[in-house]
Amino acid sequence: MTRGFAKRFSRGVCALALLAGLGLARSAAAQWVDYPTADVPRNADGTPNLKAPAPRTREGTPDLSGLWFSADLLPECVGQKDCIPQMNLPMDQINIGRTLEGGLPYTPVTAKLVAERTANGAKDDPHAYCLPPNFPRAWSLPQYVKIAQSPKLTIVLHEFNASYRQIFTDGRKQLVDPSPSWNGYSVGHWEGDTLVVDSIGFNDRSFLDARGTPHSSDMRVEERFRRIDYGHLEVTVTITDPKTFTKPIKFTEVLEMLPDTDLFEHYCLENEKDGRAAKANAAK
Repeated sequence: MTRGFAKRFSRGVCALALLAGLGLARSAAAQWVDYPTADVPRNADGTPNLKAPAPRTREGTPDLSGLWFSADLLPECVGQKDCIPQMNLPMDQINIGRTLEGGLPYTPVTAKLVAERTANGAKDDPHAYCLPPNFPRAWSLPQYVKIAQSPKLTIVLHEFNASYRQIFTDGRKQLVDPSPSWNGYSVGHWEGDTLVVDSIGFNDRSFLDARGTPHSSDMRVEERFRRIDYGHLEVTVTITDPKTFTKPIKFTEVLEMLPDTDLFEHYCLENEKDGRAAKANAAK
């Protein structure tokens, strides 16, 4: 086995394998681009210095640009470039309310629905059938996210099915009644060194986590982005959805920078069968 093939093979093995018990689809997220990222602060041995100060744009705001991945990794991946947990997920992906005292404040109707979905392994999760996740769920998925920031528009590229999201920072007001979509309609502004993003206009077809936590089309999401240092991005999320929760919920995701690599094509739609097979087996 050549060195180059070994590198591609090892990264392919470190691919996304969502929990089979939850009926989620397997997909490959192999990363073998190996190109030095420009302007990365480095230690004496040449390794990226992720603790270096956060870079800033010409406008003076923190620059959120870069390739990011959930820092909530399991021990098997610590210190391993491009490694994705084989049979586990970041815990926020399984239960979005795991850090909340008392758990998620479901309405009675929602609590009953989640109990039913959990009992059958959340096999009806749309994401198991290769449909898009939403943000904030996408922040905790074990896939890469690339942020490209400009003064008036920030683009979020998600590795899953080569999807994208737009965050408008050109001073526009939030829409009154945007067309429902998977990622919603996002408008942002800066408060000091924090980018504050307000998103509405979600459809109600996606889950918030792998347990089957739903949301309604009335969901409103606030994200506060703070680049802690060069290598870490903190995203504090507040979800307000009276049809799902009795009060707003708030939690924080931490993303880690991935220098010296890039996004790679990752399509779940090509001959996907795992989700259908899981549903067929459950019906037997």
